Amino acid sequence: MKSVPESYDVLGVPVSVVTMDSAATLLEQWSTDAIGRFVCVRDVASLVAISEDEEISPLHREASMIVPDGMPLVYLGRRQGLEVERVCGPDLFEEMMRRSPENSLGHFFFGGKDGVAEKLADRMRARFPGVRIVGCATPPFRAMTPAEQEDIQRHIRDSGADIVWVGLSSPKQDVWMWRNYSHLPQTLIGVGAAFDFHSGEVRRAPPWMQKTGLEWAYRISQEPKRLSRRYLKFGSKFLWSLALRRLAKKS
Repeated sequence: MKSVPESYDVLGVPVSVVTMDSAATLLEQWSTDAIGRFVCVRDVASLVAISEDEEISPLHREASMIVPDGMPLVYLGRRQGLEVERVCGPDLFEEMMRRSPENSLGHFFFGGKDGVAEKLADRMRARFPGVRIVGCATPPFRAMTPAEQEDIQRHIRDSGADIVWVGLSSPKQDVWMWRNYSHLPQTLIGVGAAFDFHSGEVRRAPPWMQKTGLEWAYRISQEPKRLSRRYLKFGSKFLWSLALRRLAKKS
């Protein structure tokens, strides 16, 4: 397997051609070296939000893998004849926890509200006996000072982790990974709400909604004030941008 997966363009973002198995296998492969990397998990809303922000949009060029979370991204890849499937953060997280007793990778949980990372660690140890969770940390909601940044980098380096799971909202988690990955020997993966789902803090959409690409609708029903504007705003921009590109190709 290549050290960096092939990709296809979605509004200027190089989305990786991956399946759940190939993405997880690549993470295991990366654990054999000490190169700092980061992985973005992209749905439509986060892809558009980051792409429109000139200050942070360059981060996509430095990501070692950008997995397609949103089904529209998967459909665009399949229309090009590519073997790609949905690799959402919570599912990738669970897959790597399941594999951990066999591959012996060490995992660090960074993010969530106070106590959530520790609760998540307890749940994963109960579900997957033998899983190696080597550390947890919760950042303050305010911006961290340079001294705090250095402390958390030291904490992560000294933990012996192979993978650092970053459970912050997007784009906050993407920016944090972008600014810190070169100072760390691990692979950082931004998984957003995975901490809340797997710790039991928030209920996840039923499996049929996950499989049919309707998980976003369930999340809006849970947090309408925070998510409805985000999904509707960036979803409409995504469709409009795709339409403009198709018109440009035909002209």
